[in-house]
Amino acid sequence: MHYFISIMFSLLAFIGLQVSVQSAGRRSERSIERHFVSLLTVPNGMVSGSWGDREMCPTGTYAAGFSLKVEKLSFFWDDTALNGIRLHCVSLFKDLDSYEEDSSIQSNTGSWGEWTETKWCPSGFLTAFQLRVQSSQGIGDDTAANNIRFNCSKKSFLEGDGTHKGEWGDWSPLCQGRGMCGIRTRIEESQGFGDDTALNDVRMFCCN
Repeated sequence: MHYFISIMFSLLAFIGLQVSVQSAGRRSERSIERHFVSLLTVPNGMVSGSWGDREMCPTGTYAAGFSLKVEKLSFFWDDTALNGIRLHCVSLFKDLDSYEEDSSIQSNTGSWGEWTETKWCPSGFLTAFQLRVQSSQGIGDDTAANNIRFNCSKKSFLEGDGTHKGEWGDWSPLCQGRGMCGIRTRIEESQGFGDDTALNDVRMFCCN
């Protein structure tokens, strides 16, 4: 009996190790230092918090859709609005009429809110973006980034299900290359009793 129990524990440990290795492999695939040809920024991002790690789509895939992590406005102290942006990556050779993601990537995210449904380019890949940002309110409640819009490579336009505070800034430049393939976000961590803003700014990367 002890021998049987020992075998079972060894088998479970081996399975657990395999799962761990596979998970690490998937993480590694998303995080590789893939070569990019252009970096997209916008001028109206806020400056609180720190930049997270750059996350890249696996080689041969590009961002064709996105979803947002959003805390809905409560009109009480303390709202954070946009907390995260997730890019959904698909293969260059996938049937663009029936998108099914190969993987999804995100940089750092804030602690609040829920993920929205994915929005997809009707065809092509994400190629430019625009942020809706609330400037500093002084002693009022700051929310920083509230929403995001994207252009797709076939001239279509997508707007996220974020919140309405602040103003839309200028568009980023257009991608050089096929489309977006990576993301890096600037996130302010929880301030405890202070004013939380979560996502302040984002940078996108484009690949050939």
